[in-house]
Amino acid sequence: MEKIPILKFGEFLLVTIQVDLYDQLAENLEADLINLVRKHHSRGVLIDISAVSIIDSFMGRILVNIAKMSKIMDAETVVTGMQPAVAITLIELGLHFEGVYNALNIEKGMELLRSKIYNLDEDHDIYSSE
Repeated sequence: MEKIPILKFGEFLLVTIQVDLYDQLAENLEADLINLVRKHHSRGVLIDISAVSIIDSFMGRILVNIAKMSKIMDAETVVTGMQPAVAITLIELGLHFEGVYNALNIEKGMELLRSKIYNLDEDHDIYSSE
């Protein structure tokens, strides 16, 4: 079974999705991420979707579910690299990324996670989709 690699980066988990996600792969990613948040007591999850050109409502819900479950486990979630077409699709599908922060790239996403975890700068709320 194919798996999406999840890297431990200090207190954070980093996922870069480089393939089109089908339903089972997305569900496995969700379960694996939540298990690793628990196992490593991670404070943040960064999911890079810059290679994703198409997203459907199921994958959108998976991302929101990851954020909600992570939050319950005291971890923030940031999604980076969203293509304009993906953002348009999510809006057209009526999906709201409540609890999911967004950033342009991985570097800015890590900066945002650090600011949320350590309360470094409240001005970063401009990245929030809340």
